[in-house]
Amino acid sequence: MKGSPSFVGVVAMEKYLINPNQRLSKINRDIYGHFSEHLGRCIYEGLYVGENSSIPNVNGMRCDVVNALKEIRIPVLRWPGGCFADEYHWKDGIGPKENRKKMINTHWGGVIEDNSFGTHEFFELCRQLGCEAYVNGNVGSGTVQEMSEWVEYMTFDGVSPMADLRKANGQDKPWKVKYFGVGNENWGCGGHMLPEFYADQFRRYETFVRDYNGNSHIYRVACGANGFDFNWTEVLMKKAASRIDGISLHYYTVPGDWGHKGSALSFTDDEYYTTVEKAYRMEELVRRQSEVLNRYDPEKRIGLIVDEWGTWYDVEEGTNPGFLYQQNSMRDAIVAGLTLNIFNKHSDRVRMANIAQTINVLQSMILTDGEEMLLTPTYFVFKMFADHGENTLLGSFSTSRNISENGDLPQIVESASITDDGTIISTVVNTSMSESAEVRCQVADFEASEITAEILCGDAHDHNSFDKRDAVGIKEFKGFETLNDGFKATLPPCSVVKFVIR
Repeated sequence: MKGSPSFVGVVAMEKYLINPNQRLSKINRDIYGHFSEHLGRCIYEGLYVGENSSIPNVNGMRCDVVNALKEIRIPVLRWPGGCFADEYHWKDGIGPKENRKKMINTHWGGVIEDNSFGTHEFFELCRQLGCEAYVNGNVGSGTVQEMSEWVEYMTFDGVSPMADLRKANGQDKPWKVKYFGVGNENWGCGGHMLPEFYADQFRRYETFVRDYNGNSHIYRVACGANGFDFNWTEVLMKKAASRIDGISLHYYTVPGDWGHKGSALSFTDDEYYTTVEKAYRMEELVRRQSEVLNRYDPEKRIGLIVDEWGTWYDVEEGTNPGFLYQQNSMRDAIVAGLTLNIFNKHSDRVRMANIAQTINVLQSMILTDGEEMLLTPTYFVFKMFADHGENTLLGSFSTSRNISENGDLPQIVESASITDDGTIISTVVNTSMSESAEVRCQVADFEASEITAEILCGDAHDHNSFDKRDAVGIKEFKGFETLNDGFKATLPPCSVVKFVIR
């Protein structure tokens, strides 16, 4: 609670009910997706070091990072942006690397982009990761022809100019593109368009995103709203709903304002709660955006694609302001845990999400420094939540109290799912910085034979550094008692706990 963070207390017991008889929507594993933009050290130095690097790599992809991402079963990767997508011309990134055009990355740091990581490299990365591809097309500065030819280059299995060009560049068979974004943030860096204009542009560009015989249906994602802009969603649904498979949504958690966002590590108790409160607004945002979609799509055919989300702080001192490099603490783990629980609860509409970003940028999974690599608290949250993927969401609720003085922030944020074999996965976040939570969980009409649990917890400022890489990590959790119909647990402050109930 704000104003009283200096002691660890225990409040009255919270009730938590899981109903295995109430089986709701499927939790799409792509909810736990990631985002990689040509921004700072996300692609270069983070994911890709080149074939000639002294850092161990396979075809230029650094082995330590690939192996770490495979450990969390990364389901889908979004590329090449972000704002970069709407200045990216894909033909600059194919063919012999010595012949590829160089450009200035005008959005992110004004550095030279040499295009050594392009289409072929992206699909090689997806192959190594075993994940789906989410490619974002250029509407802001690109042409319909350019986008159409890119889709043909990637997915057509036949004789055509673009398929022949792909083969000449060493890729005989087409790749699989599961998702394709028709523009990015076209209300802002993607062209500062009005919703009516973008809706017409979407209809035009989407027409030429063909489903070729080398690929199943490409899931077309329209550029959706900036946070709470419901008018954008309304206009787009009115004018283009029949042609949309998914509509994107972007929302960043910024503790301060855009001029002074706040520090990733040096924050006060009040700044902690402000951050977590703002993150919890994702629940309201998804619910209200879904209400707009429901008016035009009551069958819920169209997915809500939250393809940029996460915390955004001031960059670390001494780093390029355009590289958006920030540290990652237990505060970020709480944001990740409560957000993923919200997505699970809304999985009838949220079909995919992509945290920003995978490596070295904003709320990353991994930080690198030359040959060195570390895993962030957020990484471990994704590892804990991976078992929800492809499960069935169960009805669940808690009687958690509001711990916010100025907003709506429950102390306990939870979700539960069930596997095909009847195992229940429950993830519970204690958002309080200072108070434990006593929880009594009852699983209706279910007799538990075995319960195991693991926990990620610590002081809100705790983080992993290159001097101390194991300060934060997942541990076995023993702070619970198994009951015939569930469990009782004491959840430490600032914690994410996963229960597996058999």
